[in-house]
Amino acid sequence: MLWQDDFCRVVLVTDTPDYPGFCRVIINGHMKEMTDLTAEERSRLMSVVWKTEQAVRDVMHPDKINLASLGNVVPHLHWHVIPRFENDRHFPNPIWGEAKRDARTAAPPNLIELLSAALKTGSY
Repeated sequence: MLWQDDFCRVVLVTDTPDYPGFCRVIINGHMKEMTDLTAEERSRLMSVVWKTEQAVRDVMHPDKINLASLGNVVPHLHWHVIPRFENDRHFPNPIWGEAKRDARTAAPPNLIELLSAALKTGSY
């Protein structure tokens, strides 16, 4: 857990070691689709997604950020914020696609602390 409030939370995804800095923004209440939320809730959720993207950019300095909201396996509303590097395993494919090379992106040793601190600055 990197950050949370009563509406949603930001977690660091640890089951994908090839993609350090990969975060999920997860709504706390059970919702399946963005249109299940009110306009205010959609705006609130996306402000956390944008804040998470900026935190990942500030800490990881990726070549690109991928944002995705799939939920095919787990039908609970969440967003993926994925730092991408031109030399990562799948680039330019999505991380769920065919790997292009055997590579691993290095993470700062204090990644959790850096992302947590970046998420706590400013407002949502």
